[in-house]
Amino acid sequence: QVQLFESGGGLAEVGGSLTLSCTVSESTFSMPAMGWFRQTPGKEREFVGAISWSGETVEYEDSVKGRFTLSRDKTKKTIYMYMNNLKPEDTATYYCAHGRVVSNMDFTYRYWGQGTQVTVSS
Repeated sequence: QVQLFESGGGLAEVGGSLTLSCTVSESTFSMPAMGWFRQTPGKEREFVGAISWSGETVEYEDSVKGRFTLSRDKTKKTIYMYMNNLKPEDTATYYCAHGRVVSNMDFTYRYWGQGTQVTVSS
């Protein structure tokens, strides 16, 4: 059973930064894609970004381009999302996901973390 462990959420000020991490419990190379999604109460889950373990493919949702950066450490089975210039609209629960293809569609991801809360105060 693959498990995903997220960390790094918390409270930040507008314009501030946070770094989210997601570690996968098992070997991942049969499923090369890792993604981040976010959700606020009453809204659908929204794609944020995704990266392949090879690092060759990286995608971002338009509203976070230039502010969020994804990276991965294969030896640690961990991906990182560096979140800079945070805005109040970035407030959400962020979920890490693991799947077969780098995609902005949540149904393509098979395994999900429990989520970590990010709150940006104005």
